[in-house]
Amino acid sequence: MRRFELVRALERVPLPANPRADLEQVATPSEAAADLLLAAVRLDGLSGRSVLDLGAGTGRLAIGAALLGASPVVGVEVDPALLGSARTAARTAGVEVEFAESEVGAWARPSDIVVMNPPFGAQRRHADRPFWDAALTLARRSVHAFALADSRTFIARCAVERNAHILETEPVDWGLPRTFAHHTRRRVRLSVDRWAIETEHKP
Repeated sequence: MRRFELVRALERVPLPANPRADLEQVATPSEAAADLLLAAVRLDGLSGRSVLDLGAGTGRLAIGAALLGASPVVGVEVDPALLGSARTAARTAGVEVEFAESEVGAWARPSDIVVMNPPFGAQRRHADRPFWDAALTLARRSVHAFALADSRTFIARCAVERNAHILETEPVDWGLPRTFAHHTRRRVRLSVDRWAIETEHKP
């Protein structure tokens, strides 16, 4: 699948209808999501790999991974209100994804690859930490994720503590549209990085 086709498919995955600020339910930009998934293809391969999407939301990353040949694909999401939209989006895309309701810290089933767009900690400080802890624990091969640029030191330290190897990190063009009532501007540019980390659980 070519990049423009993947971007177009991801754009068809709906946004949360009533996003919750406490869970930082913001959309992953379709172009950034496509680039993260294609980096996973380039660095580790997705076809035939098991993929876990932590904090899956309406399923953009999980569905994209399935479109690129990953199997099985699981999306873990704590908000049950989003699961129906995610399952419908997967059926519309013609892919098989298991969406499960769970806190990320309670999920114990590992996968070859973890993908995620975790909370950035704008509403609750360190909200991203359980996600990174789970990702580096559960990924047998690699983690592909987004994070604020301010988190670089924290993520690099987490990787070192887990004997994981940073494959690459790259700045992402990330525009956050007005999503919640407290947002005063129509669009805000965020300093976001894309991370690719190889774990030591690789068989």
